[in-house]
Amino acid sequence: MLRIALAQMEVIPGRPDLNTRTMLTMIEKARRQQAQVIIFPEMSIPGYLLGDTWEQQAFLRDCEEHGRLIIKASTDLCVFFGNVGIDWSKIGDDGRVRKYNAFFIAQNGRLHKNENFPYPFRIKTLHPNYREFDDTRHFYSLLKLAPEIGKSVGDLLQPVHLNIGGKSYKFGCILCEDGWSEDYSVKPIAAIHRNGPVNLFINISASPFTIGKNNKRNRVFSKQVKDTGTPLIYVNNVGIQNNGKTVYTFDGFSTMYNGKGEITAYCPPFESTLKCVDLALADDGERHPPVPVPDDQDISAIYQALYYGIGKFLRIIGMKRVVIGISGGIDSAVSAALYTKILGPENTLLVNMPSIYNSQTTRDLAAKLAQNLGCQYTVIPIQEAVDLTVKQISQTPVVNLKDSRQFNLEVTSFTTENIQARDRSARILAGLASAFGGGFICNANKSEMTVGYSTLYGDHAGFLAALADLWKHQIYSLARYLNEHIYNRDVIPQKTIDIVPSAELSFDQDVEQGKGDPIIYPYHDYLFRAFMEHWHRATPEDILEWYKEGVLEEKIGCRPGMAARLFPTASEFITDLERWWILYTGMAVAKRIQAPPVLAVSRRAYGFDHRESQNGPYFTAKYLRLKEQILHSLHEYK
Repeated sequence: MLRIALAQMEVIPGRPDLNTRTMLTMIEKARRQQAQVIIFPEMSIPGYLLGDTWEQQAFLRDCEEHGRLIIKASTDLCVFFGNVGIDWSKIGDDGRVRKYNAFFIAQNGRLHKNENFPYPFRIKTLHPNYREFDDTRHFYSLLKLAPEIGKSVGDLLQPVHLNIGGKSYKFGCILCEDGWSEDYSVKPIAAIHRNGPVNLFINISASPFTIGKNNKRNRVFSKQVKDTGTPLIYVNNVGIQNNGKTVYTFDGFSTMYNGKGEITAYCPPFESTLKCVDLALADDGERHPPVPVPDDQDISAIYQALYYGIGKFLRIIGMKRVVIGISGGIDSAVSAALYTKILGPENTLLVNMPSIYNSQTTRDLAAKLAQNLGCQYTVIPIQEAVDLTVKQISQTPVVNLKDSRQFNLEVTSFTTENIQARDRSARILAGLASAFGGGFICNANKSEMTVGYSTLYGDHAGFLAALADLWKHQIYSLARYLNEHIYNRDVIPQKTIDIVPSAELSFDQDVEQGKGDPIIYPYHDYLFRAFMEHWHRATPEDILEWYKEGVLEEKIGCRPGMAARLFPTASEFITDLERWWILYTGMAVAKRIQAPPVLAVSRRAYGFDHRESQNGPYFTAKYLRLKEQILHSLHEYK
């Protein structure tokens, strides 16, 4: 029997001092609980998402110094931990000192060394270079090291031999991506198993939360365990980290799998904790019974990630108060309910900013929401300021200095819509936030951000876009969840959920007449998701092929028959498709680049997770042929 402490710690990026302090505290706690082994996450000393901080040699030396403190603390137990491993005598692919994403093992105040490995630590074999990950920019992998020193990767993927409590154990030590090897030619777990026997696999990770990711991990890791018949322990960190444009929550969910691939213990998600488990290895002849685990694909998991991520982000930047513009619509209502739960009503200022286009219905809904939440509340009309801006622009002459000719600019209805949005954010929300001693937030959802259905420097502004990784249908689900499970009453008025979503920036968006946004969310949510979330991201070529074959709804995931009901003719379908594709790959890119940081929860979030260039809209040659064929056959039929 081996007593193991799973140290699911909050890792603070870029703070080796604070992380080491946490680790030393957990080591002492594990010691008091008679643990023989304690396992910390990947990069537990420096943090993981650090950008080009990895290029600072002073920071690297600091990580080494704090690593030595952990090694020193391993006097009577074995410590497994992640840190940057540095070879000061060699150069990496970036032309700087060579760095490894490393797995360290300390015992009796010393680092464990193995004659079959060139360093006193193990290094990551597989480097993820997708989504938020950028490992190859900074770190050297085992795949590159092996041929450099004249060995095969398989030769280097050996078990680690340790004597613990008078018994000999062999551990398979891997880092994060090494366990997700399905699409790689090298399979680290299988390779270590071949070089075994192995008593226990240990995967230390820094794996951000993504909807459904833990369910998939359990399937993948369970299969690997079944294939080898060897138990596995996965230790992940909690906390939040970011790469500038995208903020990620880390949910922990550290897990133990028995030799049959069953989950026998896990740490609660989004909670810093030390969990001690008594592991009966295969040769002890005991079997650990499975335990049920929570589902991480439903709306409750999304709420938990948002609540945790927003709260952590606010504390990190030192913001204790927020101002939220509420319109009576669903997005701002969900934002208000979330932030009020996190900060308290006394630290949340809600403001309704009506113009002549805002209905009495939405004004009343905004007031009702504020009353239900018990927040600070104010109403600041904007019409007078908007009229003044329109007047100044339209009545102030512009002079052509070449010929002294004067002319006046025309303020169109579309320009007036944007003036309203900018007046609300740049003037009122920014001013109120300063006076209130806080910041103002962005209420944008993912559907709007996809096609730029927002005003730059207007409703696109704010210090954090907490809802911008949620499609509109998820916003509605979150509203119902907040009412039913968090507040246990309808703080978000039912009419806000039922009313047609509308920006109310012109009489053409009059909610009293059922007029709303041009985005038809039950269909466009799924079309837009196919554009940016699918692993093989769809383009108009794919969409038109699926439409032609009659499998569109099946491929994108919306309700069957939706496209035919919305677009009676192929010409209307194509016009709609091209409209949104041009916006998605055109002006919306510029808006997204200037958007606030997005709190990620999905399989792909805007920001660093979705790297894009301002290249302009493009339609492939095959798409143009398909379009011509479909429209030509339609013309012939007529």
